[in-house]
Amino acid sequence: MNLRHGAVGVSLVLLLGACSSTRPGEPPVSSTATATRSVLPQPVDEAKERAVAAYLGMWSDMADAAVTSDWRSPKLASNATADALSRISRGLYADHYNGLVTKGKPVNHPTVESVEPAAAPTTVNVVDCGDDSQWLKYRADTGQQADDGPSGRRHIEAKVKKAVDGSWKVVDFAIQDVGTC
Repeated sequence: MNLRHGAVGVSLVLLLGACSSTRPGEPPVSSTATATRSVLPQPVDEAKERAVAAYLGMWSDMADAAVTSDWRSPKLASNATADALSRISRGLYADHYNGLVTKGKPVNHPTVESVEPAAAPTTVNVVDCGDDSQWLKYRADTGQQADDGPSGRRHIEAKVKKAVDGSWKVVDFAIQDVGTC
């Protein structure tokens, strides 16, 4: 009787080993490890999250620098590069030159329009309906609000790319007129 139970036990061990997803020489994978592996972010999801974070970071960095129209703020390069960084720096320099500062913060609601390529994303296109009605320009010398044209909700498109160091940065953006979203 004991011999028979021993043979059944060995058969079960061999059968369970054959059903395992591990290869010979690899440690067995527990169900916890398998569950954890399936919960890890997928490349597309991670790219979307990091691109949106860079996009929002760019606006936050710009708003911080705009309080003094500091076109040389090193913070600006944290989330923007290429044409985006150039556009921001030029705009802040123009405000500095014209004696303007900006108070408040823009309100953004970005969504991801596309991710390319899907297998290993390096580019994310973001669209937004940004609201600049609480982000206004003032004369630096008098504190009076400057007549800077209409403010409100505007359609914004941005291209965010993965840099060589693995960070994500806005490389370009375009802002449409008030009322375009």
